[in-house]
Amino acid sequence: MPWTPGTATALGPFPGLDPLEAARIVFSELPLPFLPELPARGVGADAVGRTAGLLADLHVEVGTGVWRFVSRGGRDEQRAHTALTTDLDAVEEAVGGYEGPFKVRIVGPWTLAASIELPRGEKALADPGAVRDIAGSLAEGLTRHLADIRRRLRSVTRLVVQVDEPLLPAVIAGELSTASGWGRLRSFERSDVEDGLRNVLSPAGDGAGVWIGAGRLDTALLRDAGARFIGIDGAVLDTMDEDEIGEAIDAGLGLLVAAVPLEAHRSDPRPVMAPVTSLWKRLGFLGEQLPRTVAVTPVQGLEQLDAGDVPAVLKRAVEAARYLDEFAAEEAS
Repeated sequence: MPWTPGTATALGPFPGLDPLEAARIVFSELPLPFLPELPARGVGADAVGRTAGLLADLHVEVGTGVWRFVSRGGRDEQRAHTALTTDLDAVEEAVGGYEGPFKVRIVGPWTLAASIELPRGEKALADPGAVRDIAGSLAEGLTRHLADIRRRLRSVTRLVVQVDEPLLPAVIAGELSTASGWGRLRSFERSDVEDGLRNVLSPAGDGAGVWIGAGRLDTALLRDAGARFIGIDGAVLDTMDEDEIGEAIDAGLGLLVAAVPLEAHRSDPRPVMAPVTSLWKRLGFLGEQLPRTVAVTPVQGLEQLDAGDVPAVLKRAVEAARYLDEFAAEEAS
């Protein structure tokens, strides 16, 4: 697994405007700290802009409310580069004596292609050649990004890369609308989707995984593309295809489950983890496998809190992950 048993982390977005405060919190509270993203800073600090800033030899700017490819970089792209550099400076200062894994997040090539427009106004996903260029450019940019992190954080023992692809099932099914909203974008063959995703996962080696959120799970595609874990929204865990989840666990993939509520009064880890533990029992896996397989995160929306409330949420995530150890011990007794 890309993590140790009983691991808690967070998805990536973080509240506030102070990257050093955010970095200090994640290193002090979590067994799997991550590179915080502060979208409140505006253009270039959003997930799509941040990832687009990593692209090699492709340039973007903000058009009419959306990111768009352009022939040369400008102020918006520079803001994305500056925000990322500032965040990396902050984690380099905050890492202290930490030794262990570290997680970063990017938007995957298919969701990125569905979120950025071509110069003529249509989504990049409409052009297969543009999609191939995006995947290749993102793979090169990610390779440079990870090398920079390894250079800065020499005590980090492993880089875990969370590749967000919430639109992946819709890409395969041809369910995404065109930029005008009047039509549907073409669907892509599974083999093409797998190749594009594999191209981006490869630089992260055995530390790469794919976040699908509440989307339909296609274990075979993600596994064959090189994913070592799958990220799932815990709110839909009970309604997902159990055969697909069982296949993922049988294949040795980890599960990154966003299940810990943001509300302070919902702090008991037993009901919080109930969807996970009940699923585990139904699938018939050994209890001792659970804390090794499942890593826990707060639900989406952490960036909407006050920064001062975040440590308590992260502590609850750690407690929820530790409860999985207790559950395993109970099952073994």
